[in-house]
Amino acid sequence: MVPLLILQIFLFPLTAGWMMTHWVDSRQTLALQETASHLGSSIQQVYSALNHQSISAGTVRSKLAVTAYIEGYAFTGNASLRAAEADSSQFLDITLKFLGNSIESTTSVTLGANVNWNADSEFMSNSTYANLVAEKLSNDTILMYFEGD
Repeated sequence: MVPLLILQIFLFPLTAGWMMTHWVDSRQTLALQETASHLGSSIQQVYSALNHQSISAGTVRSKLAVTAYIEGYAFTGNASLRAAEADSSQFLDITLKFLGNSIESTTSVTLGANVNWNADSEFMSNSTYANLVAEKLSNDTILMYFEGD
């Protein structure tokens, strides 16, 4: 009986610690996913506004209203375009990743065939100048990218 009690003394704290780690990781992943979805929605709205025929060539800078930190972690983001198989639309895959942590989250938004994304741009959450830039060119192509410090 004594060995069983000793085993429980060690097993219970280890199990509780593992469960708390799993719960924290899940909570942080969910918060990062929510932020990625918000970014995707913002990108899609700016694209839709500029894609209208009544809008002439020009540049729009949109301040991205996302938190600088999630549970004490700053995060970075990047995006890349991929073509849709069924039609001429494109998907923008947005990936956010915590700095100093291995947690990341990806979301996708649908954009039209006339969009280009600058893959070298990177979003930094704690940048004071984190913007989404969209340039509508005279040929109706829309170039989009993240702008920061």
